[in-house]
Amino acid sequence: MNTMIVRSWILMTILLGTVGGDTAQERRITAREVVAEIQKQVGVEWKKETVDTFKAGNPDTAVTGIAVTMMATMDVLQRASAQGLNFVITHEPTFYAHLDTPEGMSESDPVWAEKRAFIEKHGMVVWRFHDHWHMRKPDGIEAGMVRSLGWEKFQKPENQYLFVMPETTVKKLAEEVAHKLASPVVRVVGEPEMKVSKVGFSPGAAGFQRETQALERDDVQVLLVGETREWETVEYAADAVTQGRNKALIVIGHVPSEQGGMEECARWLKAFVKTVPVEFVATKEPFWTVSEKN
Repeated sequence: MNTMIVRSWILMTILLGTVGGDTAQERRITAREVVAEIQKQVGVEWKKETVDTFKAGNPDTAVTGIAVTMMATMDVLQRASAQGLNFVITHEPTFYAHLDTPEGMSESDPVWAEKRAFIEKHGMVVWRFHDHWHMRKPDGIEAGMVRSLGWEKFQKPENQYLFVMPETTVKKLAEEVAHKLASPVVRVVGEPEMKVSKVGFSPGAAGFQRETQALERDDVQVLLVGETREWETVEYAADAVTQGRNKALIVIGHVPSEQGGMEECARWLKAFVKTVPVEFVATKEPFWTVSEKN
């Protein structure tokens, strides 16, 4: 092999990054490309009208790692960035409103402005994954929460939101849910010692109509929800109890009621996103309670 050929070969191997047996570094996937793959894999038709859109950052940013979370709070963004995860997939809004444009709030609001500035400074991208994760069969959030609760064997095959379990009391059921979901903010409407075995579970905030329709059912004695308005479903449940109806409402807290569903999402993503790290970043429960000492 003459000198000219040897030099050309060495130059080519340096340019391609193959010296010493290393392969050339592959171009990193972009956030937009990750979303396109999610759309292919999710198993439901993608809706034109949806909140599942980019909320902050440049979608064509190269992804260094993916943080999957229930809510892209400031705390979650900071922890994700510290771990080198610049693409955040969140289930709930990032900017305090369903459409991520808080009504009546100026863009100069200091809290909102600092959050946007942090995302920009650290080259992060935020995308919401809500509608289509719920649309899956089974519902992605519900599937993850059932796994977290260990209730697979109690789930009714014809309705993923209904459960028939060994008889217990409302109090014991609430304690079990609080323990398994690590929720310090579980609240209950109903008689603590009422015997129950027929349970409905509606994570998140489904709203008055869906919640009361669930409570009306003969196969629902107690309904678990994430959060609800106290002058709507809570008042309805309280009136049902006063009327002597065997009904109860357990309010878990929004974050713990859906957190397991996004942990499930991270597991799902890892099955087909192989070129960058995918990590579940838990959202901290924002509330704490005042305990009374006797």
